[in-house]
Amino acid sequence: MDFNFLSTPRIVCESGGLGRIGSLMQDLSCTRALVVTDPGILACGFADEAAASLWAAGIEVEIFHKVKADPPIAVVEAAVEVARAFGADGIIGLGGGSSLDTAKVIAAAVANDQPITDMIGINQVTDKRLPLIQVPTTAGTGSEVTWVSVLTSESHEKKAVYAPQLLPDVALLDAKLTLGMPRHITAATALDAMVHAIEAVTSRTRKNPISDGMADKALVLLGQNLPIVMETPSDLSAREAMLLGATLAGMAFINASVGAIHALSYPLGTGFKVPHGHANALVAGPVMRFNMPVAEAEYARLSRLLLPSRPFNSDAAAAHGLIDEMERMLVESGLESRLSGVGVTEAAIPGMANEVVTGITRLLETNPRDMTAEDVSRLYQEAL
Repeated sequence: MDFNFLSTPRIVCESGGLGRIGSLMQDLSCTRALVVTDPGILACGFADEAAASLWAAGIEVEIFHKVKADPPIAVVEAAVEVARAFGADGIIGLGGGSSLDTAKVIAAAVANDQPITDMIGINQVTDKRLPLIQVPTTAGTGSEVTWVSVLTSESHEKKAVYAPQLLPDVALLDAKLTLGMPRHITAATALDAMVHAIEAVTSRTRKNPISDGMADKALVLLGQNLPIVMETPSDLSAREAMLLGATLAGMAFINASVGAIHALSYPLGTGFKVPHGHANALVAGPVMRFNMPVAEAEYARLSRLLLPSRPFNSDAAAAHGLIDEMERMLVESGLESRLSGVGVTEAAIPGMANEVVTGITRLLETNPRDMTAEDVSRLYQEAL
């Protein structure tokens, strides 16, 4: 079997690890660090904690805290100008997926003096990037270990930068940073990561034994610890397991790819402002049922890993058990479980389906089963 597996070279998993980010930046020979984050993380004090560690290590610090969800290209461009004016020689992404995606693009744009719009697409980044450390504060996107950054254009379209240069030098997993996550964000990001694992396993293009192994472990860590965290939000051990699971799922899907669940979720984000993880969870069940004719065996295998005590008497029963469990977790989380609950109307479905089949074909191509616009419309109807 021929395959190519890329990975972040260093992963540090340590509760309280943010306190030594100064030494991690020293290891990268950085003297002027830009911390990239959002207003909420700034208010939590995490950016100040990172800055204190950096200053103690003799590293000058600037904090950019204007990251927005589904990062608009204009905001990222503004951050690039801040980095250049400060003379940053190292970048730290601190926050959820939007902050981490923004940090990646800043690191490449500043080092290459390349316009962001020229980076959009596959392997369009021209050269190296600045040293980069990624510190996630949610257990979900896996952005801390991926080479993709998803941005939003002025016309509210998703634009992706795919380039191996976006892989960070270090991913720092500090579970203490996830302790204060609200229940709905904890659930949405965990379900997002579980979808990453499931779609990595069923990808028909680049899946391989390494991505399969990581996805298997990720699904178990996330699925078995999410109920614990929902019940006891302060359980640091369970939080750490989920954070590690999200990272493993990120490493799996960036090498294997995701599929139609992600494709159908994108119009929910751009058109209805549904957070990415929640959007994935809303359409996961219908897409997985659609994929059953070709993905039943893999779904059944994953189901038996996730639900080892369930006495499934066939692969079909086990596969449906996995789908049922994903939908049960969505309901139990307290998030809206139907598209109608987030503002989607029947009249919007044809336009959403057209967006999927004309603008997100790269993800339909990796889905285990071919999908037409009529199929997409029917799946949206099922989720309505």
